[in-house]
Amino acid sequence: MNHILIANRGEIAVRIIRACQDLDITTTAIYAEDDESAMHVGKADHAVGLEGSGARAYLDIDQVVQAAVDAGADAIHPGYGFLSESAEFAAAVEAAGLTYIGPSVEALGTFGDKAKARELAESQGVPVLSGISRAVTLDEARDFFDATAGGVMLKAVSGGGGRGMRVVLEADELEDAYKRCSSEAAAAFGQDAVYVEQFVANARHIEVQIVGDGSGAVSHVWERECSLQRRHQKIVEIAPSPNLDTGVRSAICDAAVKLGQAVNYRGLGTIEFLLDDDSQAFYFMEANARLQVEHTVTEETTGVDLVQSQIRVCSGATLPDLHLTQDEIPAPRGYAVQLRINMETLGRDGSVKPSGGRLQRFEVPTGPGIRTDTYGYQGYVTSPNYDSLLAKLIVHSPSGDFAAAIGRTRRALGDFEIQGVATNKEFLQAVLEHPDVQANSVTTGFIDQHMGVFAGAEEKATGEAGVIAGARVDTRDPLAVLDHGKSGDGVSGGGPEFLELVDTELPPGTVAVRAPMQGTVVSFEVEPGDEVYEGKLVLVMEAMKMEHEVRSDVSGIVQSLGVEPGDAIFEGHPLILLSEQDVAKGEEGAAEELDLDYIRPDLQEVFDRQAAGHDENRPEAVAKRRKTGHRTARENVADLCDEGTFIEYGSVVVAGQRRRRSMEDLIENTTGDGMVCGLGQINGDLFGEDRSRAMIMSYDYMVLAGTQGMKNHAKKDRLFEVAEEFRLPTVLFAEGGGGRPGDTDGTGVAGLDCWAFTFFARLSGLVPIVGITTGRCFAGNAVLLGCCDVIIATEGTNIGIGGPAMIEGGGLGVFR
Repeated sequence: MNHILIANRGEIAVRIIRACQDLDITTTAIYAEDDESAMHVGKADHAVGLEGSGARAYLDIDQVVQAAVDAGADAIHPGYGFLSESAEFAAAVEAAGLTYIGPSVEALGTFGDKAKARELAESQGVPVLSGISRAVTLDEARDFFDATAGGVMLKAVSGGGGRGMRVVLEADELEDAYKRCSSEAAAAFGQDAVYVEQFVANARHIEVQIVGDGSGAVSHVWERECSLQRRHQKIVEIAPSPNLDTGVRSAICDAAVKLGQAVNYRGLGTIEFLLDDDSQAFYFMEANARLQVEHTVTEETTGVDLVQSQIRVCSGATLPDLHLTQDEIPAPRGYAVQLRINMETLGRDGSVKPSGGRLQRFEVPTGPGIRTDTYGYQGYVTSPNYDSLLAKLIVHSPSGDFAAAIGRTRRALGDFEIQGVATNKEFLQAVLEHPDVQANSVTTGFIDQHMGVFAGAEEKATGEAGVIAGARVDTRDPLAVLDHGKSGDGVSGGGPEFLELVDTELPPGTVAVRAPMQGTVVSFEVEPGDEVYEGKLVLVMEAMKMEHEVRSDVSGIVQSLGVEPGDAIFEGHPLILLSEQDVAKGEEGAAEELDLDYIRPDLQEVFDRQAAGHDENRPEAVAKRRKTGHRTARENVADLCDEGTFIEYGSVVVAGQRRRRSMEDLIENTTGDGMVCGLGQINGDLFGEDRSRAMIMSYDYMVLAGTQGMKNHAKKDRLFEVAEEFRLPTVLFAEGGGGRPGDTDGTGVAGLDCWAFTFFARLSGLVPIVGITTGRCFAGNAVLLGCCDVIIATEGTNIGIGGPAMIEGGGLGVFR
């Protein structure tokens, strides 16, 4: 293999070029008409232009293969994305007498079809989630949803990367989700087929890197943790998984190798699994028969150059030749973390929009263990035609301290200088600063669940003017119009057009529906002459690998369409021009008559769950409490706080004992997990609202004797953080029995793998801390009580580190 054409663009094209240079292999890059200024064009030995712009040019099989033939290449490397998992493309490459750097056509046909891959896993005894292992109709998906508890996942049969994927938890969401998945799949992979499987709510994403030489010999190069995702798209990747059980790791790696051996796998591949964080059961999810975006972290922790290995096995080398038999692959050394630096803006509500413009400053961090894979450079003008990924920051820490690896990554990210284009840098910093991330105590839903917290870090003051594609746009001027114009910056080659502010005003009596984000127009729902009312669906855009419905914020009659399907546009571009007039909603958009007293079943369930922990719904527990002469936790909190000011946090959680108790039992007897807590006001009539706010936390002795369980600790972790951030006086009712040994849903002991004690200690000297107790207060409860500035204890209180049961059980303090 002497000459490789790289059928890709961006940072992965640059990465492949570097590997080829190390192997003394000539390279030819390809580029679309709007992509000539990309870095990979200048890094390759040769470059060939394609007809067409955007992804469509890179997806043109005939054109790409002919470019390789004309260039005299003897092989094609597909990278990832685009044609990398297309069996049709691999067959065309081989038909032209060239080597395809990837799996066989047959393996691609199996793994490239997610339904067939599920069937293979089932045949090999690898666990899979319940589902339908083939393309399904909407009616079939609806039938499966009706028969499945907990929701379903719709997925594109072809492709991956988060495209064509939707979680459906409500029946009335299914039809729209099915439509969007099908459309996204068709746009990204050329096939609109989707399949359906069971949804696992509390899951981690573990994937295994495999390498094979096509003879049936397959090895794994260990696993990666990819649970930090936003809307099913990976944001942070880690190798190896910091807290994966050794037995589970071995079983998952063995399953991945078994699947590779079943198809005589050749080259690099990634076998992805879902790990149920509650039961620790794992399930095959999909196989990516290609080089993976996050291959970098595996390279850094093992020292194996995966891209060179992929090229060499596809040119005929065996695993023994490359010293990649299983016993020769080194164990991971330390931890590596990869951050995906995306061009995007994050709204306060957590909504994400792609961004673009000119890179006015672009300086990557340097130092030991720091690597940046990118196609960006100062002066480069981005294009809305392509993915928003700008760079991958990879940081390796050779020590076995995962927290140290995260710390090094945070520092490197802080040194990454990017100006001219909005990125997710602040968002990533906020993610890395979260204690749960530093402890890798996360699941695939973690980022989405905490998006409100992370979005605050992304907010930036822009004054009265906004920035769109590098041009300043006075947002106070309602007649400002954006139009296409050349960048005029002297960037050589066919740089992309982008939007500039021009002086043209909209004709009198007209209004425009503008693009709410940067992206590509997929389809219009209206045409000239149609009536449009405020809120009407007018078109669909694709951005951030997802399709988005655009609804009009003005009303009128459509005069003209400002763009065509397939056009890539920046935020703010006029999409539809309307003759302004009032248009009433017809039957299509008319609001249904609502019964304001009606409570939906799902909302009623929320009310019922909240009420389950109230005293009036626990008469037996309250009566038992009364017999001991004590008050309830809720009575104490209500008497302390000004009436109507207490806002409870985490009222519906239950004890982490789902492996040995039914949910009905847990809801009835452990709602709140032994802790009533939240924000309230104390003596607001004297000090005013701002100065009377306090954090109030009370162990609930009527729930498992006020012991400290998993969710109990999680609630304290969060509220101690809030108390520190907002300087809130804290009152702790500490009665209870300390650590609880009966929780089964975690990997730690009694939920003690937490930050509560650290966070509470940080409050000392920062805010007043008042501890109150009555009855028995032992172990962890007594530790927190002892840290308080003021301690109030009733007569007859027992305070100690070891409770009576522990002392007597150990034979201590017992006279015989």
